[in-house]
Amino acid sequence: MQTRRFGRTNHQSTIAILGGAAFGKVDQATADAAMSKAIAVGVNHIDIAPSYGEAELRLGPWLERERARFFLGCKTTERTREGAAQELRRSLERLRVERFDLYQMHAVKTMEELDAVTARGGSLEAAIEARNQGLTKFIGITGHGLQSPSVFLEALRRFDFDTVLFPVNARLFANAAYRRDSNALLPACRARDVGVMAIKSVTKGPWGERSRTHDTWYEPFTDSADIQSAVNFALSQDVTGLCTVGDVMVLPQFIDACEHFKPMSTDEQERFIVNAEQMFEPLFV
Repeated sequence: MQTRRFGRTNHQSTIAILGGAAFGKVDQATADAAMSKAIAVGVNHIDIAPSYGEAELRLGPWLERERARFFLGCKTTERTREGAAQELRRSLERLRVERFDLYQMHAVKTMEELDAVTARGGSLEAAIEARNQGLTKFIGITGHGLQSPSVFLEALRRFDFDTVLFPVNARLFANAAYRRDSNALLPACRARDVGVMAIKSVTKGPWGERSRTHDTWYEPFTDSADIQSAVNFALSQDVTGLCTVGDVMVLPQFIDACEHFKPMSTDEQERFIVNAEQMFEPLFV
């Protein structure tokens, strides 16, 4: 599988970054089968969080014996120094590892949440302390929602984050403000050598009144051709890689699409955005 340099971390990450959310509601046997597939195709980067159900417990046995194989990123939704420090250590225990490669301030969606993270006594202080103690090498920030790109531009002004993670898909890029802010954030990350991970790349739209057939909180694409097009679009942006879909049933198709990634031309991207706006409801409003 193709790899790309993950910013200043210098890690050559596979363009499929294994998203831990897919393991939150499955048994160990199902998790084992998915991990075996990921390893077989060479996936070398994992992104996980304690908020993903039982995911840390499912991947713990694998990381205990395969730690050297993966760049490992974890997250905290805690907003205080004390809370984040406690959550970090709990994640280390559940994942059966001694350190992370990356620790991220998770789900920072608004300026108010950024204020809380970066305030005196905020969770960012815990991440800095962990870095000083050798419990993580790098510090990142993640978010969802329409404000994410603009929030992260401000975050980079306040602190020299090593990585960012935010949603990238054609329906979102049909939103003029989101696209404008994303097109400002991505060059800023490039200039600062900040690694960029994309999420929600295979989002079809919100579930609405439809019955949920997958573990994702959004409705994912399930047709292989649709997944391939969505992956091609997201990877045609200036990102390191895509966090894989949060549903173990769709995961093999997602990984296969990353293996067969082909860049979209600018014209193809524009047509894809127009089509997405016409066909699908926005996930964030």
